[in-house]
Amino acid sequence: METRDSLTGRHLIAGEWVTADGGRVRAVNPVTAEPLNPAFCQATELQVDAALRAAADAAAQTRGLPGADWAALLDDIADRIEALGDTLMIRANEETALPLARLESERARTCFQLRLYGQEAREGSWVDAVIDHGDPARQPLPKPDVRRMLRPLGPVVVFDASNFPFAYGGCGGDTASALAAGNPVIVKAHPGHPGTDELFAEVVLAAIRAAGLPPGLFGMLQGATAESGSALVRHPLTEAVGFTGSLRGGRALFDIASSRPRPIPVYAEMGSLNPLVVLPGALAERGDAIADGLSQSITGGVGQFCTKPGLVLVIEGPDTERFIQGLKARMAAIPAGTMLNSAIQTGFRKVTQGFPGVAGVKVHLEPSCSGYTDATPGLFEVDASTFIARPELREEAFGPAALVVRCRDLAGLLDSIAAASGQLTGTVHAGASDDLKVVAAVADALERGVGRLVYNGYPTGLEVCRAMMHGGPYPATTAPATTSVGTSALVRFARPVAFQNTPDALLPPALREANPLGIRRMVDGVLIA
Repeated sequence: METRDSLTGRHLIAGEWVTADGGRVRAVNPVTAEPLNPAFCQATELQVDAALRAAADAAAQTRGLPGADWAALLDDIADRIEALGDTLMIRANEETALPLARLESERARTCFQLRLYGQEAREGSWVDAVIDHGDPARQPLPKPDVRRMLRPLGPVVVFDASNFPFAYGGCGGDTASALAAGNPVIVKAHPGHPGTDELFAEVVLAAIRAAGLPPGLFGMLQGATAESGSALVRHPLTEAVGFTGSLRGGRALFDIASSRPRPIPVYAEMGSLNPLVVLPGALAERGDAIADGLSQSITGGVGQFCTKPGLVLVIEGPDTERFIQGLKARMAAIPAGTMLNSAIQTGFRKVTQGFPGVAGVKVHLEPSCSGYTDATPGLFEVDASTFIARPELREEAFGPAALVVRCRDLAGLLDSIAAASGQLTGTVHAGASDDLKVVAAVADALERGVGRLVYNGYPTGLEVCRAMMHGGPYPATTAPATTSVGTSALVRFARPVAFQNTPDALLPPALREANPLGIRRMVDGVLIA
């Protein structure tokens, strides 16, 4: 694969590398605090407009493109990412301080999901084709022939995430699912890893050119200003937004999209406490093992996973104190880690320094933020009544810290779970001696407020598969009926369209009588494979 000798700091618009006059921004090495070359352009409204007009043109040209062609594009992108080799890994490490082993794993996940979503596009049944044949003899009125399927939305804007520069980056899940669903994508590169995003944009452009597809099918805009992001969401040609990041950032984009003359959907994955319940039987039977696994889940990746368990709920009992002290000891033994950037460290410091100011909060392990981005683990404890009464204790501490809620009884536990509703995940650890009815009650309480329920495990380590649900009620996401991981992610970027009494030759192939694509369809109430 041909690559340019060095990064340019430019935007990718309509297949061309463009320099803007909106100022410059540099990535910063989180370990050394040194700015990295090159300086990257700040996108202006002119570049936003040009990118979205090119995307709209590409949408019109590719509207009838078969799923197999989208799959071939995604496969080629994955191949080209792998071909980047050390070039990608070294730059991402410099920009994020993520270890090379972690980046290798994330690259494998990124390429896997590109290919998986491509398989879904190639097979085609994701469009949910439904056919109700007409009956002209029906009385008192003839029954029309009605057929429905999902159709692509048009230009999708994707905002990169800081904590997963590959899997949620320029070629991450939102981009992959939007392309698989037949949409052009404009990526708003993350200012924390702009060079990584430029490398991704380069391989996507090469894949588009090789396939002979319109160059506006993929664009990438750099910059660290809120104005450019707002302009992308406000632009009348934008049809949907994908976002992974903070509650403040996601809600701001959601509000902008909702206030447009023509509102559009924002699929924002924001913050999550991911409550983890340890029942008395589990504490008695394997408390030390749970403390081991939990300490690693809380601090893995310096606590910068959206699925990190930041809330641990226990019922008062003979093993409770020993468990908490064991968790404290294990977390205290974990050294300081380098966070992704100084802004994340600042946010972590602000939230964790606020916990001791709440009456009734006990500090077991005070986190320390030092240098440019370093942080050590933190562990706090509070009783259920205080946790329920003080909403500031339900603010996510994005980093290696957790809050233990000590409940007097099952009622207090269930009330605490209800107070923490609106999360990506909920976990319950139960032992053989725990009453099955109690386990069921806890699981039911968690299920009502989360998108994924985990038994006797840990929520970190997200599997990319067809059954996965990575979402949850607000404030975890702005669209709790959707997932950002797994093949169902495609449906976010499509909408159902019904065709009534339409001649067969004018129907999309998925709805034609002969089923030329050979996909699963619901025909007159019967699922036909």
